[in-house]
Amino acid sequence: MSWTARALDVLAAGEPTPLIDFPLPVPGIRLLLKDESRQPTGSLRHRHARALFRRAILDGLVTEGTTVVEATGGNAAVAQAWFARRLGLPYIVVMPGKHSPARARPVEELGGECRFVTPPLAIYDAARQVEGHFLDQFGRAAEHDLAEELFGQVRPDWVVVGAGTGATSATLGRWVRAHGGDSDERSVRAHPGDSPERSVRAQPGDSPERSVRAQPGDSPEAQRGDFDERWVRAPGGGSDDFTTREDAPGGGGWRCRVAVADPENSAYFPGWTLDVPDYATGMPSRIEGIGRPRVEPGFRPELVDMVVPVPDAAGVAAARHLREVTGLPVGASSGTALWAALELVERMRARGESGTVVSLIGDAAERHLATCHDDTWAAERGLDVARHEQKLRRLVSSAGGG
Repeated sequence: MSWTARALDVLAAGEPTPLIDFPLPVPGIRLLLKDESRQPTGSLRHRHARALFRRAILDGLVTEGTTVVEATGGNAAVAQAWFARRLGLPYIVVMPGKHSPARARPVEELGGECRFVTPPLAIYDAARQVEGHFLDQFGRAAEHDLAEELFGQVRPDWVVVGAGTGATSATLGRWVRAHGGDSDERSVRAHPGDSPERSVRAQPGDSPERSVRAQPGDSPEAQRGDFDERWVRAPGGGSDDFTTREDAPGGGGWRCRVAVADPENSAYFPGWTLDVPDYATGMPSRIEGIGRPRVEPGFRPELVDMVVPVPDAAGVAAARHLREVTGLPVGASSGTALWAALELVERMRARGESGTVVSLIGDAAERHLATCHDDTWAAERGLDVARHEQKLRRLVSSAGGG
């Protein structure tokens, strides 16, 4: 057997990760958590890494003995080092910031080499200068196997994910359009700041291609607003017909919609709202693993039905609540997705709808206890978690009919 054939065997999909029922006593509505922390390296990045390696090998960019290089940190570096070790490949990761033994240790224990670079944005140029194959998880964001696995377990009405490279939302969006009907092109996007009473509505004579979107001159702050002020109406719909997507031909009676939960400072929500593919905020996300200062090439806006802006403190509050419910010390990225999922559940409840919502648990690690689960950490970052905990309780109780 050739090295390539052996490598592809190593990169075969593993056991499916489980679904966890989130206690939500809402008649007719079910909220499930897809627990990606059960991956061998503990996060959704495991799927990303496997897909990147597989694509590089199939394209002939990585062969036996090739040094593999990446510019990243955290879970992505650990997952890539894990696969590199099993493939017998040298692995070098360029991390942002000053040298940190604690950050380097998980990669080095897997046989990888860590190099640190400042300023943080210089890591990409530094990685390109290393002799070997630059995986480039953002530039070459590879769609992975989550969709096929998830939809083999359940057929939900909504799937909520955070966006880092954009590969996960693209993976899900492409699958549902291929297997659950195409997205209706008549989606309408509300103007920022509109109240529920003044939602944007398409005019009677509008063509299906004419969507209503936020205005290019709006500031990022105005664009984000509060999610529950951005109700969306479909052209020709009744006063209660809030939707982002209508029944499409070929759906076989089932259609799933993909929502992206986006933290503060990230470019995905304003970029999606304004339909600007190269939108940039120039500000880093404070939520580890999701949010980007620019819209990355792997993000496919046409495959996303909704982007939900989530305040950072809300994501932290939801992460803490998720830990209380499941016992899993998740990060704020998982909390951000849960918050957006609960917003969707509340909207469904208010409309008298039934169905299933799936949200992802990106990772669950003891290190999060010293960050988003720690009051001092949150206070140092000016995050008013208590205020959002109150709203979270209201969301859960109202979803439960209280």
